[in-house]
Amino acid sequence: MKKVALLILCMLMICPVICGQTLIDWTGYQKKNGISVTQTGNKLEINWPTLAKERAKMVLNLEKNHPLFTSLQVSEQGNLKEIARDLDPAFVLTIGKRDLISQNGWNIFFDKTNKRPHQSYSIAFDKRKAAVQTIGSRTIIRVSDARAATFNGTIEITVYKGSPLFNVAAVISTEVDSTAILYDAGFTTKKNTWNRLSWSDTEDKMQYIGADLKQPAKVQAVKYRTIIGQSNAGSLAVFPAPHQYFYPLDEAFNLNFTWYGRNYRELVPEFGIGIRQDLMGDNRWVPWVNAPPKTQQRLNFFCLLSANEPAQLLEEVKQFTHGDSYQSLPGYKTMSSHFHNEFVMSVMLAGKPVPETPNFVNVFKRSGVDIVHLAEFHYTAHPKGPDSLRLLELKTLHEMCKRWSTKDFLLLPGEEPNEFFGGHWLSFFPKPVNWIMSRKPDMPFVTDDPKFGKVYRIADKYDMLKLLEAENGLAWTAHARTKGSTGYPDKYKDEDFYKSDHFFGAAWKNIPSDLSEPRLSRRVLDLMDDMANWGYKKHIIAEADLFTVEPENEMYAHLNVNYLQLDQLPDYNQGWQPVLDVMRQGKFFVSTGEVLLPSFTVSGKGAGEAVRLPEDGKATLVVEVDWTFPLTFAEIISGDGKQVFRERIDLTHTGPFGKHKFTFTTHLKDRKWVRVEVWDAAVNGAFTQQVWIEK
Repeated sequence: MKKVALLILCMLMICPVICGQTLIDWTGYQKKNGISVTQTGNKLEINWPTLAKERAKMVLNLEKNHPLFTSLQVSEQGNLKEIARDLDPAFVLTIGKRDLISQNGWNIFFDKTNKRPHQSYSIAFDKRKAAVQTIGSRTIIRVSDARAATFNGTIEITVYKGSPLFNVAAVISTEVDSTAILYDAGFTTKKNTWNRLSWSDTEDKMQYIGADLKQPAKVQAVKYRTIIGQSNAGSLAVFPAPHQYFYPLDEAFNLNFTWYGRNYRELVPEFGIGIRQDLMGDNRWVPWVNAPPKTQQRLNFFCLLSANEPAQLLEEVKQFTHGDSYQSLPGYKTMSSHFHNEFVMSVMLAGKPVPETPNFVNVFKRSGVDIVHLAEFHYTAHPKGPDSLRLLELKTLHEMCKRWSTKDFLLLPGEEPNEFFGGHWLSFFPKPVNWIMSRKPDMPFVTDDPKFGKVYRIADKYDMLKLLEAENGLAWTAHARTKGSTGYPDKYKDEDFYKSDHFFGAAWKNIPSDLSEPRLSRRVLDLMDDMANWGYKKHIIAEADLFTVEPENEMYAHLNVNYLQLDQLPDYNQGWQPVLDVMRQGKFFVSTGEVLLPSFTVSGKGAGEAVRLPEDGKATLVVEVDWTFPLTFAEIISGDGKQVFRERIDLTHTGPFGKHKFTFTTHLKDRKWVRVEVWDAAVNGAFTQQVWIEK
């Protein structure tokens, strides 16, 4: 009997191979959340709830030589409609070489990967096996294997309860060191799946063309990073993660981030639509994306199904980024920092016509930014004099900011001086200040000029600190630990100017890019924790660090914002001290825009405040979260002056478009500070400043 049972077991194991049926691992699957996955032969059918009583259905074909996506359907008034059929995912992986020697390893920005030898590959995948897994409110189907050159992995499809949204990814890794990558992705078809294609142009107008299978591949500049295929029954939108997909640049040029047609890059022979990255970037510093050995790089794109016309579907896509703008929150004002648009030097002092309202002002207003902190005169002006030029440039800057500041919008002067302290840093004063970055030994620190009033002259770091103290200003490290601040603020953390309350901290931007990370810019988040463990009450502000700001640019992908706790904007004429006060106190949070944190307390105390905990360190953290993409996790980060502690809270039970006040109980015995981060499925996120823990 044992031999018979063993024979039957062996036959069951080899039957799928003999019959040509793909092996499917169901051990991680749970039929819950209204999401069902069923198998019929080599086909998987995924059925999930979307909006209200509506549903979506996806049929996957695991048989070789057949398109993976047999059918994509969505219901309208309870009736399923087939939006697309016979689609295959397509991925183009470009592999280059990262410079890990000359500067600061994986945190490098000043790299020109595009100028070194590189090669592009179409990612091939077979259907040897598959797995179905339930994680929170989402279901993931993994199809193995995917491969290109030295990279190997799987194709991963994720559907989200509560939305006709799904994600398609090639999750791959390499053993090769010093690797940098880019990827393009989308859907291909050999059949007449689409009647027409559509997108919003950079002037925010819908464009339509017929879908022709013979159309040669073309790259296309769009707004909202989205291209849409339309069939008789509805539409399918293809778009990237709004921030994670875009590798760091100093410019936000719109580099034709979508494609359509056949034989794309001579690597994707079939007709397709999708997203793309420009290998050359802005032809300056083009660092691409880090791919350290053994890291799981998620080359992914999002899709949204709809029975509606493309214009209506695009409105639904835009909801995930609030129409590429920052939502207003009661009790908060939004602030973005570090812009080198150089309007003073390139227009106002260049004798060019000055428009009634410059483009850059309109761009910020449309983006929902209430306060803009500039970084003018970045190697374009005369910071060290002569006096006549420097003071005229400052006067023009101050007049420009006054001219376009209103009760609803503040344009504030600022510079990136890069003198005296080391590395790169930004200055911010609460009112117009005249200062010259040079002082001879026989000259006084401050004088009264009959035309310009009080003028400061700065000789060294001691003078600079005196100026910050005299005018109650702030300074902070720009792009800390990378670019021109490689090694900073670490190199000057024991200096008096750094220990001063007038040295605010550092700034956060997504440098470098790494598609295996569940958060953006770990470089700065790690610095935030290091600074707190150094014993200083320093903070991290979001920065954009961009040059041109124009309506046609892809601004939102490269933007981030600070939500400052302000009920109203100060009057420019009265100075903007309240802005600096809120920053210095840490009463703000940082966000990419999709995740908001309207309130955060630790045992009743908010960000920037000090809390006393009981002897056992028990603390109650309450954080209100408002989000668009489904959330992935929250993390409670704390430190004791030496170590950093992380407590991750799984939030995969959440669906899209939610608002909830979460309460977490934790123990912070012997800790000195604590803060919170929240991240979503598209690696958008927000983080608070610290609450300081007193004994």
